[in-house]
Amino acid sequence: MGSGRWQWTGAPVARRQADANNLGAEHSLLAVTAKTDRRKADQDPVEWMPPATDARCIYLSDWGGAKGRWSLTADRRERDTLR
Repeated sequence: MGSGRWQWTGAPVARRQADANNLGAEHSLLAVTAKTDRRKADQDPVEWMPPATDARCIYLSDWGGAKGRWSLTADRRERDTLR
């Protein structure tokens, strides 16, 4: 976990904010219920998937897209889940 963001400690605030908001991606910010948001927390797709099965493919695609956009890493389990 962490995906390399820990290396951004000294990065400009603008980069950390851009990543947190990820406004350049169409599906990066999704409205969800507070209950769903609490359940997901900071878990990756290995540990949490959307409860609606028809949303999982889009979720995984968006997750992988964010990884590529920000040059973040993924461990073996995460890569296997994304496949």
